[in-house]
Amino acid sequence: MAMLSAAILLVGFHLGLIFSGIVPNLVARPLHLALILPWIFVFAEPRGRLADLSGAVLAFAGMAASVWIALNADRLADQYGFVETGFQYGVGAVLLLAVLEAARRAIGWPLPSIAFVALLYAAFGQHVPGEFGHAPLPAASLMGTLTLAEGGIFGQLTGVSVGVVAIFVIFGAVLNAGEAGQGFMNLAAAAAGRLRGGAGKVSVIASALFGSISGSASANVASTGAVTIPAMIRLGYPRRIAAAVEAVASSGGQIMPPLMGAGAFVMVELTGTPYTDIIAAALLPAILYFLVVWFGIDAYARRFDLGALPPDERPGGREVAITSAFFAVPFAVLLGGMFRIGYTPQYSAALAIVAGTLLLTVGADMRLDLRRAAMRAETALIGASRQVALIGAIIICASIIIGVLAITGLGVKITSLILSASNGQIWPSLILTALACLVLGMEVPTTAAYVICISVAGPALISLGLEPLQAHLFVFWFALLSTITPPVCGAVFIAAGMAQESWVRVAATAMALGVGLYLIPLGMIAWPDLIRLADRPLPALAAALLVGTGCVIVSYALIGVRHRWKTLSGIMAGLAILFLLPMIVQAS
Repeated sequence: MAMLSAAILLVGFHLGLIFSGIVPNLVARPLHLALILPWIFVFAEPRGRLADLSGAVLAFAGMAASVWIALNADRLADQYGFVETGFQYGVGAVLLLAVLEAARRAIGWPLPSIAFVALLYAAFGQHVPGEFGHAPLPAASLMGTLTLAEGGIFGQLTGVSVGVVAIFVIFGAVLNAGEAGQGFMNLAAAAAGRLRGGAGKVSVIASALFGSISGSASANVASTGAVTIPAMIRLGYPRRIAAAVEAVASSGGQIMPPLMGAGAFVMVELTGTPYTDIIAAALLPAILYFLVVWFGIDAYARRFDLGALPPDERPGGREVAITSAFFAVPFAVLLGGMFRIGYTPQYSAALAIVAGTLLLTVGADMRLDLRRAAMRAETALIGASRQVALIGAIIICASIIIGVLAITGLGVKITSLILSASNGQIWPSLILTALACLVLGMEVPTTAAYVICISVAGPALISLGLEPLQAHLFVFWFALLSTITPPVCGAVFIAAGMAQESWVRVAATAMALGVGLYLIPLGMIAWPDLIRLADRPLPALAAALLVGTGCVIVSYALIGVRHRWKTLSGIMAGLAILFLLPMIVQAS
């Protein structure tokens, strides 16, 4: 009962922010933190008596500190980021400790360790020799800026978590609690079930649809993979391929418009670019990604003689139409609110949540069942709260890092380091950025990984001449690297466990099948027209054709060719189309 009450409070608060108008940042953001802490420390899986007790104490202390800041927002605003009393130092210390420990319990040590090192750097960086040192920072200013003002844990990234990510996570949870997931599966089975290798192609379509709203490749694997992986294995797919198909397809759902796992709307906030421009820019690369995966599955299907889904496993037209309505109606409300009426994405999403909630009262059997609706509503509330808390804990912890980068000037120095390490050349900088995204994105949901990576690497890429949207899309794509790339590869681990196969074999297969994830973002740079569909549709389509051709050739060389030299020749030919041909075109 306590968990359900906390879930109602959290979801109600975030929906209330949408309908209530402007709420001061130093009120909304601390209350957001206060509401997510119990889900990390109290309502999580038991960790042992001592850990659970310390978690409860830290949750209570962190909640009390957050509520105190919200109640005293006006007075704190007049302090301009300076701590004035010992009590305020205590509040700040509690908040920092709660945020670091919450992130550690949510995703492990890497991110909070980086945040802790950042704090040490802020406190003692004046002793660092050379250009990476900084001037001494007064303790009152440092603590106040990071914890009592909008320059640290309550900064812009936390605002994104409160105002954008949370509302779309709730939207996804409402859809998942009803028949929308089955609607995705039925539509995919009807569209691709009759084709060669049908089970794998069904997985691609279903994961593209479901992944767009889930915000997490791992969550996508756990949801659609429970159906698609056994189906693929039953129809003759080798276990490593079945798991790899689901991992790769689930990862791609994050880059598929119109939602992109809420990433599209976060990009709106960070770039100031209109939503329609972002969707137009992201559309062709996303289609190319799934096209490359589709051709890869077809190559495996030819190689292993994999057939279509049996007729008895393909849904009928009536079943497809009914179940599809459970996601089509909320999506129509969302898009209609934005494009026909002109509401903000958040307000439109809130209306779509209302529509999705009403649909929880009925099922594919078209029966009105209030008991079933109550169970679904509880599932949606608790699922949304857990996911909001997970992503919120990560983003707020990352906000410590971003705050330190701004306060100390380290962000400018990192930009300078990237530029000097790459000798001011764009392609070495892109490779360095990709490596940074792989490390920073480990075990972090896509949207959270994106906001962390773009904060660190974005300024360097833009200073080298990339358009802001080009840089953001590049980083957003590479924030997905860790889902299928060792050593972490969370989507691969889950899919391998479900298929009962070695994760190393699954990862190797997934990297070959998902080669578009590595090449298409680079293709956006080599062929910049690829993301200019709205402004230059014909050049954009021509670029898409060439980038897609290059990626498909590389994919087929890796998967469909069994001769070493032919494989190497195919890879070289594909890469030449992607990277050598645009240089020739520009030179001419």
